[in-house]
Amino acid sequence: MHIQVISVLPEMFAAISDFGVTSRALKQGLWQFDAINPRQFADNKLGYIDDRPYGGGPGMVMMAPPLARAIAHAKDQHQGKNTPRVLYLSPQGQPLTHAKTQELAQLDGMILLCGRYEGVDERLLNKHVDEEISIGDFVVSGGELPAMMLMDSVLRQIDGVLGHQDSAAQDSFANGLLDCPHYTRPESFEDMHVPEVLLSGNHAKIAKWREQQSILRTTQRRPDLLAALKQEASELGNSEPTDKAI
Repeated sequence: MHIQVISVLPEMFAAISDFGVTSRALKQGLWQFDAINPRQFADNKLGYIDDRPYGGGPGMVMMAPPLARAIAHAKDQHQGKNTPRVLYLSPQGQPLTHAKTQELAQLDGMILLCGRYEGVDERLLNKHVDEEISIGDFVVSGGELPAMMLMDSVLRQIDGVLGHQDSAAQDSFANGLLDCPHYTRPESFEDMHVPEVLLSGNHAKIAKWREQQSILRTTQRRPDLLAALKQEASELGNSEPTDKAI
């Protein structure tokens, strides 16, 4: 997968390209990365790519022409066979879900547009962006951190990126539920003990315990996920798996 980001702060992406499992996967050639600063496509010597909003109001708006040129450049540099999908990180976008990360992981390329200031000229979004994605119902100062969160969550789905092939499959949301509790040494910590079943060596019982704990945790913390599972099962005409889980 070839991921390109368009950002006025490309240096921020060292956090994902130079550290952790994503850095290791990059060095192994499991994905490719390029950061493009749209200021190089500005039509002025100072590299300004923002201007005051029509109609008045606070802040500045990122201009369409330099961003369109940056997107065109990214498409020209794309190393995959298919046209890369252009995504804009925005609180107005569709929520980023586990299912969406799995979908995006099947692509051979993405161009991530990171907004700043008050946002991006709507005409650019209408013509040059394929999809807007939100990481939650809150606002941050720019699209760089959301883009890195999207990148990390997508790259985890690619074979070879994680150390164990089952790691991503056992994440929270992988089966529609939250993950179960995890424990490691020591067996006793501040009068709290590792559940006996995890020390039993009985893999069938351990798997059953983890399933039950996953369902319990989801019920307590995210009942909306169970409701979604039940609705999905109902639409498929098979309520048994969800009823059993609940």
